[in-house]
Amino acid sequence: MFEGIFAPMHLIVILVIVVIIFGPGKLPELGAGLAKGIRSFKREIKDLKDEVNTTPPSDHKEEKTT
Repeated sequence: MFEGIFAPMHLIVILVIVVIIFGPGKLPELGAGLAKGIRSFKREIKDLKDEVNTTPPSDHKEEKTT
């Protein structure tokens, strides 16, 4: 059922490595930074989708230059 990189044992090993490298005091800062980055990414994707959906299609056809 849980195969690949998101297997529970793999996640535990990754978490232990992160705690060893950064220490338990830095984890809240890392989590906050990651959350801020994800929110910013989602906001930019939403803005881009809105821009694409509201931009009217152009009426002119491209001419072939052969």
